[in-house]
Amino acid sequence: MTTGNVQTTTDKTARLVELDKKHYIHPTTSAKAQATDGSPLIFSSGNGVYATSTDGERYLDGLAMLWNVNLGHGNKELAQAAYDQMMNMAYSSSFKGYSNEPAIELSKKLAEIAPGDLNSVFYTSGGSESNDTAFKLSRFYWELKGKPSKRKIIALNNAYHGVTVAAQTATGIPAFHNFAGSNIGEVYHAKAHLTNCELGDKNDPNYEGSIRGIIEKEGADTIAAVILEPVQGSGGVHIPPEGYIQAVRKLCDEFGILMIADEVICGFGRTGKMFAVDHWDVVPDLMSMAKGISSGYSQLGGVMLRDEIRNTLVQYDGVLSHGFTYSGHPTACAVALKNIEILERDHIIEHVQAMEKVLKDGFRYLEDKHKHVTNTRSLGLLAAIELYEDPETNTLFDDAVQPATVVVDECFDRKLILRTLGSHREIIAIAPPLIINKQEIEEMIGIIDDSITAFVKKLG
Repeated sequence: MTTGNVQTTTDKTARLVELDKKHYIHPTTSAKAQATDGSPLIFSSGNGVYATSTDGERYLDGLAMLWNVNLGHGNKELAQAAYDQMMNMAYSSSFKGYSNEPAIELSKKLAEIAPGDLNSVFYTSGGSESNDTAFKLSRFYWELKGKPSKRKIIALNNAYHGVTVAAQTATGIPAFHNFAGSNIGEVYHAKAHLTNCELGDKNDPNYEGSIRGIIEKEGADTIAAVILEPVQGSGGVHIPPEGYIQAVRKLCDEFGILMIADEVICGFGRTGKMFAVDHWDVVPDLMSMAKGISSGYSQLGGVMLRDEIRNTLVQYDGVLSHGFTYSGHPTACAVALKNIEILERDHIIEHVQAMEKVLKDGFRYLEDKHKHVTNTRSLGLLAAIELYEDPETNTLFDDAVQPATVVVDECFDRKLILRTLGSHREIIAIAPPLIINKQEIEEMIGIIDDSITAFVKKLG
């Protein structure tokens, strides 16, 4: 009987792989490899920090899928919230001023938990749309203020802001930035985390490439906004040096430029605060959200606006000619409301702070045991480790080695899902569901430990 079930499961997976190869074009995937080999993993179910494939294998989800399944898989309360709203009204339009109860209640809740006077929200379906919206609203705000020449956007090198045309242009990761040659104009990239430069140190050799340097070159009267991730995610999980976020805020105030915080990955508890900017007591002018707002249980994003921007927009007599079919989607908003309720009720953010310490203990163990492990870091449960040939001399492996890719593949073979980052594939990103416990973190560290050992053996 068992053999029959296994065979049936194997046949089902094989059938799905063939259909996947033929009909499904995957995002951020080698199209050729996908069409040739098919999917390496087809998910069928999930529970907590684990996801199960169609062939019955259980994987520890060390990246919360795409940094977003914050409350873990199989959360019945989130599913029930979606079901209840769908049975009442699954979808309604927000065009022409129409509204719905979950969207209104979520707007109120977001105003309560967001920093400072970020008191209103424009809803989207995800992070790319949120950042596109932030760019548009920034430019439109300056038009309404009688300064239509303020259109340029400054982003950072290694930033990831999405893959719609404008968001892709702001993204500073070369493979994404250059894809399809579809960049828009008037978007610039500054070198990241140059605190001294942003404070005005012109003696720094990197000054010309800093945000301040670009502002001075282009003219503040042409720049609408600066966008940054409080902690860079896909660019390598880069945590800013102390004082940097405050320096950018001060810089934007000095030159009359809007500051956009991209909290798509960082928001809703991921870093041990409700929003990452809370670590530095900074209030951005616009704040992009998605991912953790619904723990991935429904497609939802948004841009929060400070009162000055909102109050300017609402003086416009014409139609606000921007929006999405699913802006203010009632089911998604109902899920987000329940998601935030659980974050607060179950003290998830305090739990993240405690688990950050456990994760860092594991990182210290890995650094002590393996000579190639270096630059381990975590803010909340947004973390990374790096693999260098010689950390003492800051020597990377040859590009052909791709150490993080090998280790991540070894982890996958041991049923742990992580992600490779970095221009030399030297960074391993770690961002498990926020509900992960001490035992599960230790399980994850154990698998990474074994995988690094296997990598070293392959080196010979």
